[in-house]
Amino acid sequence: MSKPAIICVVLLSALFSSGLRGQTIEDGKAIIDLVGMYADARDRVDTVLLASLLTEDVDQLVSTGEWRHGKAAAIDGMSGSSRANPGDRVLKVERVRYLDERCALADARYVIKQENGTERKMWSTFIAVKVKGNWKISGIRNMLPSGN
Repeated sequence: MSKPAIICVVLLSALFSSGLRGQTIEDGKAIIDLVGMYADARDRVDTVLLASLLTEDVDQLVSTGEWRHGKAAAIDGMSGSSRANPGDRVLKVERVRYLDERCALADARYVIKQENGTERKMWSTFIAVKVKGNWKISGIRNMLPSGN
């Protein structure tokens, strides 16, 4: 299946599972694009792009248990982590659920393809909020499955 076809299936699935509470296909695509831009910014350690994607009060709970509060702490932590753990970050949004017309959860598979050829496979949930007509990341929850 082609990438556009996969995105279309994910968007339609997300919209129909949300009960169609006023969201549009454009909202679903914008949230998926937001997560994609986040992954790109992390790969390139682009702090300017990261800052544009995050709310001021963003928080991030990472798989090590560190909890980053606020935009500055999140960007510092993301940049340090990307530098310490280089590799391609692939985030594939599998579901978008709307809590209301301005808040959504995007559940994604998160794989870091490390330079040594190994893959770190995790889950991420993004809390997206609509601010002045644009979707931004308000929270990120990463989970590394234990295998138990």
